[in-house]
Amino acid sequence: MAPKDDKKQGGGFLASIVSSFANLGNVVNGLMGYEGLEVVNPEGGTEDAEAEAQRGRWRQEDRDSYWKMMHKYIGSDVTSMVTLPVMIFEPLTILQRMAELMEYSHLLDLADECEDPYLRLVYTCKRSPSISLLNYPFWTSHLSVAASWAISMYYACQRTWKPFNPILGETYELTNHGGIKFIAEQISHHPPISAAHAENEHFAYDITSKLKTKFLGNSLDVYPLGRAGRYEVDGYVYNAAEEPKILITGKWNESMNYQPCDLEGEPLPGSEQKEVWKVADVPENDKFQFTYFAHKINSFETAPRKLLASDSRLRPDRYALEKGDLSKSSSEKSRLEEKQRAEKRNREAQGHQFTPRWFDITSEISPTPWGDLEVCRYNGKYSEYRASVDSSDSIEEVDVSSTEFNPWQ
Repeated sequence: MAPKDDKKQGGGFLASIVSSFANLGNVVNGLMGYEGLEVVNPEGGTEDAEAEAQRGRWRQEDRDSYWKMMHKYIGSDVTSMVTLPVMIFEPLTILQRMAELMEYSHLLDLADECEDPYLRLVYTCKRSPSISLLNYPFWTSHLSVAASWAISMYYACQRTWKPFNPILGETYELTNHGGIKFIAEQISHHPPISAAHAENEHFAYDITSKLKTKFLGNSLDVYPLGRAGRYEVDGYVYNAAEEPKILITGKWNESMNYQPCDLEGEPLPGSEQKEVWKVADVPENDKFQFTYFAHKINSFETAPRKLLASDSRLRPDRYALEKGDLSKSSSEKSRLEEKQRAEKRNREAQGHQFTPRWFDITSEISPTPWGDLEVCRYNGKYSEYRASVDSSDSIEEVDVSSTEFNPWQ
């Protein structure tokens, strides 16, 4: 599949993360009390940023005090800031936002089961080899993401709150969703790099994310090591002769459709447009603009047996924010950050180097227009660990919600 207009092309998981950082500029304006900032919505209208900032999250005196605090960070890399106020956060970590990619993973299953090679490419597109459809070895080295699936992930980009930065060694596990086993791990703190692996009987998907930002006071420069798209999406599925066969159109915040087309890219006479994906129902007036699936990500319903103590669900700052206790969330966030700094000092004093548990950092570098991206490889150890745990009858059932968060090695 290729886009009709290069300006509209998009793909890659980082859009979900980029959105949160890119929209931090909107949040900063809200903190400052700026009026008249336009926030574009899917229908092309606008809403006042001040009204956005006033949605029950902070008071005028809070904005004034936090702006004075944030002023000293102008020109800094946001990812290296000591502290950001929890009022601009949502109760998810970046690792959990990576897991949000799995909401519409059934599209990958459909792509694997599809017999029509062109319709299969409605679900899958040629980019880079980060996903394999296990039952189709011929495509393994060419397929990157399911096209409709990749587009569907952008719906979460509308959220304006920043996710929590993971602590080094923090993890997130996801099960009980489409037969998927998902594991994400924070493998580097500076620069912040996250890696994740997902698989079921139909596909395997590997993700590496890295983000660099620069805080400019009333705006934020974002340098995403990935790709981002827009609401409007269109493109083609081509045959081996690079002739268009199927036209794909839609909006990534509504639905995606496909239709057979002629060599000029126009819909074939008598053909009908068919829907391949539609956004799921979402809660009304949700405080954090979460989808139902985002709420499931935070719940223990999607947690496996013997949840790792390093799991994002167990973070006390994230949990306090989820319950609406901003004061406790802020204090817990500061405590975790200080504990992370202390752990780093101790590790360096002993001459130890942090080693990821579930991923290997390779010497391979993937160049992007925004900088180099270190390539990480899933080492398979989590699959072995999870198989051992799931097959054991001797594991004592415990209340995982009472487990203390512990990402440190």
